[in-house]
Amino acid sequence: MSTRVHHPLVELARSAIETYVRRGEEIPAPASLPADLPARAGAFVSLHARGALRGCIGTIEPSQPSLAAEVIHNAIMAATQDPRFPPVTEDELSDLDISVDVLGTPEAITSLKDLDPRRYGVIVKRGFRRGLLLPDLEGVDTPECQVDIARRKAGIGAGEPVDLMRFEVRRFH
Repeated sequence: MSTRVHHPLVELARSAIETYVRRGEEIPAPASLPADLPARAGAFVSLHARGALRGCIGTIEPSQPSLAAEVIHNAIMAATQDPRFPPVTEDELSDLDISVDVLGTPEAITSLKDLDPRRYGVIVKRGFRRGLLLPDLEGVDTPECQVDIARRKAGIGAGEPVDLMRFEVRRFH
């Protein structure tokens, strides 16, 4: 049996989830991460089990003192607080595939022509409602589809005007 080496952010997310699910404890954030990562950033942690989504929670902008703390917090939330799923159990831990998306700075756009759903994630805003969709998701092949899903996530109707932003991510498995 070969052991796959994962990026340090993915290993951090896994450790945070396993420690929290097994012992109810949050691990401390490491003092440093690889130098090519930002000190602080929004981040999403996505969990899959047997190819199906099992949880996904993230932040558009940093809400923790460091990227490491952001990943730990969002990993625990994805495993225990995603309202679409029951909390991850100890029996499921070995089945989890984890990815971490570190978000770049969002930039305002004025047209769907400025979107490429493989390269950019999208944020739609109308008043206080805001929806986000990460880039490069299976089945999301057009900017129209991407924006439509983000609108639905935010509870924004198809006919309502929205402000659009795009962002790039660095995805780690």
